[in-house]
Amino acid sequence: MRKLLADYLQKSSYEREEDRLTGPVVTISRECGCSARRIAAKLSKILTGYSYVSETKTDVKWRWASREIIETAAAELKVSPEFIDIVMRKEESERMAQLCRSFSEANAYNIRDERIVETISRVIRSFAESGHYIIVGRGGMIFTEGIPDSLNIRLQAPLDWRINRIMQMSNLSHLEAEEFVKQVDRRRELFIEKVAGHKYDSANFDLVINYSTLPDDYIVNAIVSIMRDREMICVTEK
Repeated sequence: MRKLLADYLQKSSYEREEDRLTGPVVTISRECGCSARRIAAKLSKILTGYSYVSETKTDVKWRWASREIIETAAAELKVSPEFIDIVMRKEESERMAQLCRSFSEANAYNIRDERIVETISRVIRSFAESGHYIIVGRGGMIFTEGIPDSLNIRLQAPLDWRINRIMQMSNLSHLEAEEFVKQVDRRRELFIEKVAGHKYDSANFDLVINYSTLPDDYIVNAIVSIMRDREMICVTEK
């Protein structure tokens, strides 16, 4: 798996030397209980507005993608998005064998993990290289490595805060919410480990934000400010 990813990224690096017009792209990783999609939605609107008054005068719409990545990959592979979800976070081969046997057309779902990873990586990379995309989750920071105009963000918060937030949002008991948060965090960790071949930590991100202490608007403004300083977006000063 690791060799597959390394070969893919190396090939993409060679292609970028011939075509420098890649990015800008933002990736947002998050712990369970941190609303990355809400941040991405707000950020996309603000960045789209900035493009209308940019020095280049180009009208560009910023988009954000999360579930769309899995849906696009699933369409290419001719499988269901749910199947890809399960394959990417499976922990036991017997569980997958039982799943495959449960399909009436089991042969259609006989796809190796490597092919799924390769397809997801290609989808994410195509979004990133087309530029003006915000990629939520799905190991986006791995597949955008080497793109100059990229910003990798991590949203995190204390476990107790996240448990209480899930309790409020989902009407779960404390025990149920705690189990849910830990399961979701673990699934995301397994996905990253499967794709990258190793664990990721805070050192792998450009910006780590404590979601429990900052309102959404503060977080979005901080991201926009960094993007301006790094010249990922350019705005004519008034």
